[in-house]
Amino acid sequence: MNRVYLDHNATTPLRPEARAAMAAAMDVAGNPSSVHAEGRAAKALIERARAQVAAAFGADGADVIFTSGATEAAALACAGRGLHGAEVEHDAVRAWVETDLPVEPSGRVGVADPAHSVLQMANSETGLLQELPQGLAVTDATQALGKLPVAFNWCGADMALISAHKLGGPKGIGALVIRRGTDLAAQIRGGGQEMGRRSGTENVIGIAGFGAAAEAASRDLAAGIWTRVEKFRNILESCLEAGSKKIIFVGKDSPRLPNTSCFVVPGWKGETQVMQMDLSGFAISAGSACSSGKVRASRVLRAMGFDETAAASAVRVSLGPQTTEEDVLRFAETWLEKERKHHARAA
Repeated sequence: MNRVYLDHNATTPLRPEARAAMAAAMDVAGNPSSVHAEGRAAKALIERARAQVAAAFGADGADVIFTSGATEAAALACAGRGLHGAEVEHDAVRAWVETDLPVEPSGRVGVADPAHSVLQMANSETGLLQELPQGLAVTDATQALGKLPVAFNWCGADMALISAHKLGGPKGIGALVIRRGTDLAAQIRGGGQEMGRRSGTENVIGIAGFGAAAEAASRDLAAGIWTRVEKFRNILESCLEAGSKKIIFVGKDSPRLPNTSCFVVPGWKGETQVMQMDLSGFAISAGSACSSGKVRASRVLRAMGFDETAAASAVRVSLGPQTTEEDVLRFAETWLEKERKHHARAA
């Protein structure tokens, strides 16, 4: 069985450029805090990657703080600040904020006090985009980076969370990007690495892979790869809509990521769809992959006004640069066959 991977918002397969950069970094023996030649070589890899990530995100290199991932970056940015967010935010952000910002049925979040609020650029489950107000405290850019032409220096936020494995880099490495002059208290103290903001010996191998992946992702974006991906996403949705009388697409007429389709067939549980499609050779998800394999009704859809049954029946298909038209057509055919059988059993 030739499997088709359609869960890129959970993690994107490692890019060959990242793999090559990581393999090369494994041969660099020095500690980047050491002043001898070996240490300076390791430090040079970090600074090269910092410049690559900054260039991909339209930021200055000195503003990129490497962390173990976007989850740690969220803690570093949000802890102790009394920030406000919405239920549609990722769990890594929700853990540190008061989730009291209103969510419209369209998915749009109302932000009355940007200086004390967090707002994602794009939702991982629905792909829906937000308009960031100027003076925003923090934005989660993990899903947007690499898929959309975004620039930190123009996005209006003081801090942004990003992650390597969402754009073809390794897992376990991310960054907090911070506007110069923004106060930030270190959460991990010790040796004073990362300009005193995040202590601990740097993950040189992961950082090198992050930098290479960010650079490659920027090339893909400039080459129009995501325009092609959006075309395939739209073909997928047209096929599903033509073959199903009960399918509901979430945010189809709103601005969203070019690769993401979230849809609902009320009463057909998302976890059942995921398992059935997995057995047929397709990897999709029933929402965010942040809950350690647990599948439950989508709180994102509940916040948008969907009832419990519909929210428990949502699945997400997220395409990537290697996804083909044949992949989405095969998926549509298989999914529609499963849906017909589901309705026949329920009749």
